[in-house]
Amino acid sequence: MSTSLARRRTTAAALGLASALVLAACSNPTDGGTTEVANKSGATTKINISPDQNRVTTDKVDSIAAEVPEAIRKRGTLELVASSGSAAPLTFYATDNKTVIGVEPDLAHLVSDVLGLKPKINTVSWENIFVGLDSAKYDAGLSNITVTEERKEKYDFATYREDNLGFEAKKGSGLKVTGPADVAGKTVAVGSGTNQEKLLIEWNKENEKAGRKPVDIKYYQNDSDTYLALQSGRIDLYLGPNPTAAYHAATTGRTEVVGTYSGAGSTLQGLIAATTKKDSGLAKPLADALNHVIDNGTYAKVLKRWGLSDEAVTKSEINPPGLPRTNK
Repeated sequence: MSTSLARRRTTAAALGLASALVLAACSNPTDGGTTEVANKSGATTKINISPDQNRVTTDKVDSIAAEVPEAIRKRGTLELVASSGSAAPLTFYATDNKTVIGVEPDLAHLVSDVLGLKPKINTVSWENIFVGLDSAKYDAGLSNITVTEERKEKYDFATYREDNLGFEAKKGSGLKVTGPADVAGKTVAVGSGTNQEKLLIEWNKENEKAGRKPVDIKYYQNDSDTYLALQSGRIDLYLGPNPTAAYHAATTGRTEVVGTYSGAGSTLQGLIAATTKKDSGLAKPLADALNHVIDNGTYAKVLKRWGLSDEAVTKSEINPPGLPRTNK
């Protein structure tokens, strides 16, 4: 399926998207450096969570490397930024609690290989990703950043994965979320400044307009506080990236994903993208590098090793349509 076709999926298709990380998981009893997560067919993906990653690599492509702005080429490093919040399997810490691993770091290394640069991954709070991009402290953000029409005013995007959101509830809650009415009167946690928050706020407006009870939106400093609130019943739902929700549900057995939704709303497939300051000159080489690794198969290997093959795209696009300003 082409990326353009994926972006035209309806709400029903987005709701039906199966994450590769569902149903069951267990730690390998003989190896504390791996976790096994079962996919929908019953097969398992063994995920390496040790600091020794043995990442997928590829060769430099001189013609694409030459597109990189001269200052970055001379420096020899690609300054990348990601959220410091632990969000497996996207970006999180290995068993040594200091090595940054996940699908985002793997893709950062792969793209850097093509560009002939050494990747330097900086982890900061979510809001400081954009502060750092604005000040040119960082060259690009690879941190599950959704393309939105509002963000396109300040940033350029090179897409690399589909964006799907997941509603996570305590296991056995009996809840199911398919639209705004299902969260009316519920207490829902969400990350501040995220497209998940934007979606939830829009749904809340729709509920109030329809005379339904409002959503009680809660914000927590970190995932551990959020999950503690979920287990204790202080919140009903947590809305976050679907890969993270599915991974957490599978590896803990305490929660379940009770609904998924496109990160760009009901009429558009959301897309995750490498994010750069507007007109920095990096969007094209990043997209070309991504398309190279998509074509040579190393991109697919990276997504497969993290159980995220279902969120693959067939082409990296520069600044495609994103989450609308008003999203229902």
